[in-house]
Amino acid sequence: MGDLFLLSERQIARVSPYFPVAHGVSRVDERRVVSGIVYVIRNGLQWKDAPKEYGPHKTLYNRFIRWSRLSVFDRILAALASEGPKPDRIMIDATHLKAHHTAASLLKKGMFPVVSGARRAAQTPSSTLSVMRRVGPSSCRCRRAR
Repeated sequence: MGDLFLLSERQIARVSPYFPVAHGVSRVDERRVVSGIVYVIRNGLQWKDAPKEYGPHKTLYNRFIRWSRLSVFDRILAALASEGPKPDRIMIDATHLKAHHTAASLLKKGMFPVVSGARRAAQTPSSTLSVMRRVGPSSCRCRRAR
């Protein structure tokens, strides 16, 4: 596969216990598909731009969507993070985070069920108009201009 990313046999063996059980038809090469998902996300590509060596882009996309809804990646990352020593400090370098302007719609579609709606409910309104709708105009103590 040349210079493309490919998980090693040892790496795939560490994460494969978290894969859901296949029902019916046997799956294609898990190592190739998971490597393709990592490659697409790491490089900020669209699924259709995935190299052909990883298999059909529709397979990569479907597997990513299905496993995201089942929280497979959440469990894998939590398990891998818990194996090492507890860090004193955690930092994220935001220069490597990419998101399309439509990425926020994934929360509305239920792609990330771990995210709670409680944060959204606790947020303050972003405009005075929304405050007026909540409070109502009768309780507003505004002075009228004379």
